[in-house]
Amino acid sequence: MKKILSNKYFLLAVRLLIGFVFVYAGAEKISNPESFALSVSNYRLIPIWFINFAAITLPWIELIAGLLLIFGVSIKESSIIILALLIIFNIAIIISLARGLNIDCGCFGGGTKIGILKLSENFLMIVFGFCLVIFDSGFSLLGKSSDKD
Repeated sequence: MKKILSNKYFLLAVRLLIGFVFVYAGAEKISNPESFALSVSNYRLIPIWFINFAAITLPWIELIAGLLLIFGVSIKESSIIILALLIIFNIAIIISLARGLNIDCGCFGGGTKIGILKLSENFLMIVFGFCLVIFDSGFSLLGKSSDKD
C-alpha cells in the first residue's frame, strides 16, 4: 500500500485533483461572497462579527493553496493548510449534523447539502492530503523538480 501511496504519479494526480477542487471552490466563493457569507452564518458556529471576515478570507486561502499545489510550490505547506481547512470543515459539518441542521455546505457556491456524502468526500481528501505531506510527488509545473528516485 505504501508503494502505491508514495508513487510520484499517484501523488501528482492527487495534488492536481485537490488543487483544482480548491481553486474551483475558492473562485466560486470569491465570485459571490454574499452567498458564501450566508452559508457560513447558517452553520451558527462563529460570531456574527466574524462571518464577513471568514467569507472574504477563506476563499482566497483556498484559491492560493490550490494554485500552489497545482504548480508544485511549497507542496507540504500548502497541503497542511488544505488539511487544516478540511478538518475544520468536517468538524463544522459534524457539529451541524448533530444539531439537526439541514443546510447547504457552501462548498461550491451552493446546492450541496451537508451529510455523510460530504463528510466522506472531505475525509478522502484528508487522506490524500496526508499522503502529500508525508511523500513528495517530485514534480513541479514550474520546471524545478525534486526527483527522489
